[in-house]
Amino acid sequence: MSTQPLIRSKQTEKSINGISTQVVCTEFSNYIFIVLTQYGKIGTLVSITPDSRSGDISTAMFTTKVLLGKEEALTHVCAKNLATFVSQEAGNRPVLLGLALKDSSIEAIKAMKDVIKSCQVW
Repeated sequence: MSTQPLIRSKQTEKSINGISTQVVCTEFSNYIFIVLTQYGKIGTLVSITPDSRSGDISTAMFTTKVLLGKEEALTHVCAKNLATFVSQEAGNRPVLLGLALKDSSIEAIKAMKDVIKSCQVW
């Protein structure tokens, strides 16, 4: 008899613009936890939640909140760009994202989204 694990997790490592980048995606019953690091640390912890006040599902709004770490505008921008598709694909579940990035260029963020997709557990 095979049983499904209570917590599903997947991880990978890829070089993005010459920088080793590790991703760990873990699915919990009520949210998705993603760690995206180029330092080997969790870094800044950001909560990305769908806005329940938005009546139109096709134009979902997301709220970001830094729970732990440095509060910077770029952190919110990166978090929304990296995690909104995860929330949408996971049935609008909240995402908890750990970010520790050396390179936050547009090209790097696009490559990181692809790495996150390769670790899909939702």
